Amino acid sequence: MDVDRLIGLALGNVPVIGLVLAFVIPLCLETHLKAERLLGYVLLLGLALPLLWAAWWHLARPVSSAQMIGLEPSPFQREVGLADLALGLVACVAPTRPMPFKGAIVWTAAIALGGDAAGQIAGLVNRGDLAGLDTTLLWAVAAPLAALVLLVMAAHRRRPR
Repeated sequence: MDVDRLIGLALGNVPVIGLVLAFVIPLCLETHLKAERLLGYVLLLGLALPLLWAAWWHLARPVSSAQMIGLEPSPFQREVGLADLALGLVACVAPTRPMPFKGAIVWTAAIALGGDAAGQIAGLVNRGDLAGLDTTLLWAVAAPLAALVLLVMAAHRRRPR
């Protein structure tokens, strides 16, 4: 595999790579990993990194961004990019903040990104474009959000009341 294809593969799979690293790095570095600590890694690598990557694509390369996710270019690319940027920046600082802050960004991302994913799926189904429903959506949105929600619940359950 040549270098250009390898770079393209890596750049095309930032959400998957970030999510995998969010679990592999802490497991290699820490012996007693708690849910809240793992949540910090997933917020940073599984949420912030892919959101900032998506923000760059939506803001700097809107036509390419739309084509990559199987949609027509839209005037809303800027708004989507700014929303990704805002969520991504908040997710960057969340690991250093108290648990209620972490929970707030997780639930906000779950609602916003989950709604975006549902809308994208509905649009593809309505157009009869089921080829666009690949596993990228699962790895880029559903898997990190599920991990984040489960980690928030686990960390909350273990905290003294």
